[in-house]
Amino acid sequence: MSEFAELARAKVNLTLQVLGKRDDGYHELVSLVAFATLADGVTLDTRAPMGVSVTGPFGPSIAGENLLQVCLRRLAQAEPRLTLGLVTLHKRLPVAAGIGGGSADAGALLRIVRRANPGLDTGVDWSALARALGADVPVCFANTAHWISGIGERLEPLARPLPALDVVLINPLTAVPPDKTARVFRALGARQFSSGALQSVRPNIPDRRELIALMQRCGNDLEAPATAIVPDIETIMEALKQQSGVDLVQMSGGGPTCFGVFQSLADAAWAAAAIRHAQPSWWVEATTLS
Repeated sequence: MSEFAELARAKVNLTLQVLGKRDDGYHELVSLVAFATLADGVTLDTRAPMGVSVTGPFGPSIAGENLLQVCLRRLAQAEPRLTLGLVTLHKRLPVAAGIGGGSADAGALLRIVRRANPGLDTGVDWSALARALGADVPVCFANTAHWISGIGERLEPLARPLPALDVVLINPLTAVPPDKTARVFRALGARQFSSGALQSVRPNIPDRRELIALMQRCGNDLEAPATAIVPDIETIMEALKQQSGVDLVQMSGGGPTCFGVFQSLADAAWAAAAIRHAQPSWWVEATTLS
């Protein structure tokens, strides 16, 4: 077998609490992360020379070096005997959107290379590779709902499968500053992190009602500073709140993508169609999180 494929699913922060700024300049956080059915496509052709090719509607939006190129180099350095090749990314998810697009792509490539190299995979520290590529890559490599902490590198599995949520994801597709995430954290002005601050506790989420209650209690600490930097976030959230069947509206990660939780996938689909009609320049998609 010479061709392998994986879906790089959109990552959505259902909660995001910032506990403080650490001495190393990073922020300590706690977040419940889920994944959407929406995804980029990543394929590996081991017969072709090593490299990265990008297609898809959001391919031209990638600025600078693609994280997949960095990922390939580090894989080759970690284990020179690995069979690599040409990686093709079909970019369906918006970039710099707060839904882990680049990190999801890198996580998918790690899973592909591990699958394509039976016998060599046990000699590679996949978790360390994921951590070195970025804070969101470890959970995207795992590709399942987790409670994450630290800067995102500590993963804690849930006590039971996450109840599915039918949602509408919206991104305004307006230009965001290249240092958007850094600016959001600066605007947050988090206090100095203390090791005695609240630590990650694996949540017990027996059903959808308890999950929504948890999301309402915790929220996303980055929402206010992100809205100050990208005012379209407030417009998106208002558009979602006006839809029938919506239970909760929040922002994912550092934004600007926001999501509304709906009572059914049919409600989400109707809402997505209505918003898309009213705002044809936005990226609007109904999907399910789990």
